[in-house]
Amino acid sequence: MGSKSKTNLMKSYEKIKKEAGLKLKKQKKENALDIISKSLQKNINENCPKGSGSALINLKSFIMSTLKNHVQLIGNVGQEPQITNLESGKKVARFSLATNEYYKNAKGEKVQSTEWHTVVAWGKTAEIVEKYAGKGKEIGVSGKLKNRSYEDNDGIKRYVTEVEANEILLLGTKNGDSTAE
Repeated sequence: MGSKSKTNLMKSYEKIKKEAGLKLKKQKKENALDIISKSLQKNINENCPKGSGSALINLKSFIMSTLKNHVQLIGNVGQEPQITNLESGKKVARFSLATNEYYKNAKGEKVQSTEWHTVVAWGKTAEIVEKYAGKGKEIGVSGKLKNRSYEDNDGIKRYVTEVEANEILLLGTKNGDSTAE
């Protein structure tokens, strides 16, 4: 398969991904990955010559690699983000994010379950967090999980799992106000 065909497939993949997002809003019952897979298979059949199965395998491998260690959360910022300016000039933002899940218990009562996540953002993403993501602000976070360890003041080794954000989506207004700040 030539590089032009690969380029066309990659462009098609990006287009299909966007279409899948739009279709997902309309068809909540169908899984987004199913929509992408069906559209991608249709596009491959239309654009690839017969016998180019290796291209399909490479493309599926590429798609799956983009899904590995991928986290998407929507929640509210718990505390004002901590901003650190490093000696290198880079900026780091660290904040907690509360995500809520609602369900009905055995008595039929609505119950809210809250999970807390530590989120770390670097560079331009940290600047966006600093400017717009104050305490209580509803945001969407896309990134990956990172594990690290450190020794506390008592010499005990502690392990931490954090979400390293590479995209921030501002959803609500700061502190729930209806006016923009």
